[in-house]
Amino acid sequence: MGGKQKTLAVLIGTTLAAALTGPAFGSTAATAAHSPTLLAATPGSGMSVVEWNRELITILSDPKAQPSTVHPTRSFALLQAAEYDAVASITRAEPAYLVSVSAPRGARSDAAANQAAHDVLVALYPAKRASVDRRLNSRLSAIPNGTGKQAGIRVGAAVARRLISLRSHDGSAARPPRFTPGTKAGDYRPTPPDFPTPVFTNWGSVKPFVLNSASQFRPAAPPAVSTAAYATALNEVKSLGSKTSTTRTADQTAAGKFWAAAPVWNVWNQVAQDLVTAENASLEKAVKVFARLDLSLADTAIAMYDAKYAYRVWRPVTAIRLGGTHYNPGIVGDPHWTPLLPTAPDPSYPGAHGALSQAAATTLAGFYGARHPLAVTSKGVTRTFTGFQDAATEAWLSRIWTGQHTSLDNGAGQQLGTQVADFVARRL
Repeated sequence: MGGKQKTLAVLIGTTLAAALTGPAFGSTAATAAHSPTLLAATPGSGMSVVEWNRELITILSDPKAQPSTVHPTRSFALLQAAEYDAVASITRAEPAYLVSVSAPRGARSDAAANQAAHDVLVALYPAKRASVDRRLNSRLSAIPNGTGKQAGIRVGAAVARRLISLRSHDGSAARPPRFTPGTKAGDYRPTPPDFPTPVFTNWGSVKPFVLNSASQFRPAAPPAVSTAAYATALNEVKSLGSKTSTTRTADQTAAGKFWAAAPVWNVWNQVAQDLVTAENASLEKAVKVFARLDLSLADTAIAMYDAKYAYRVWRPVTAIRLGGTHYNPGIVGDPHWTPLLPTAPDPSYPGAHGALSQAAATTLAGFYGARHPLAVTSKGVTRTFTGFQDAATEAWLSRIWTGQHTSLDNGAGQQLGTQVADFVARRL
């Protein structure tokens, strides 16, 4: 098991990548039954936070819910920050993240959290108001009527209003600039077979939630595509990540499809839902877990896109198909090479799964311990792990196994996610 605790630099390589699979690392159980029993969301419990998080995931399942140019991690961060600040405004047990309002003695923090969550979602998704209103009515009806409840409602509404106002000019609504593909070896360009337009070209310009700037932890430039280091990394993807690979194991194939089945930020939020549910966490604990998780994910996404479009590195499918142009003597081109799964429409460096999963794993390990066993479920399939790092490592390795990223991309992503999560934990 010690190999799984080694640094990313040690993990790079075909042999070690293959060694990190199998039942001891990540195992598949084709079952939709894995879903912890949802404990009653009694007043003052953290289950209401779980319910609002699920509400947002449901909203985002509608592709028309928001513009495709707005990254979903922003919505999670706004939702969870509002609940956190609403509770902190009343309990004063923790400093607020951003917004602190006056609250009279006896104000109900559960009423405040529910109202703040409702108001943020209505502001972000006015077309979904009916279902969001029903959720709020259900939650507030469980809280005894009285001045404390009404005071909490006012606090939650005030926090949500101020938070939405403060983030209204964060750059997320800006029209993305038109992307011009490069023509030199190593330059990103749209990928086959459909050659989609690159996404989130502006997201590195969005104001971070906690970081001082999007480039604060920008990784160093990757090795040039003419180097031996790049050839080694790309040849690993060429072997393991092709649609017809004979070196990829069955479990690697299963893991690759598993981590690509749903947005990775959804998967990690669902992990947090399971953790909070399993311990029947208090409201105060739940808002801390979700706020730190989703602020870390949101800022990692911003920092990641800052780096992606700063370096504009081509994807493996482009590099392998153009290998015959002899930009690197260590690479033999294959103009027909096809990855196991379609390539995401953005530059390769740093890798998204590496960055986002590492940020999530670092955050959750800070609350629950590094070796906390967990089961991760996506689209009815469950994989089990002996710790958060095991799950995060499999997530980024899966991008090699599906032909999406090199180990260089993943290494930079893992470093970035760790740095962002650590910074958020110190500041929140």
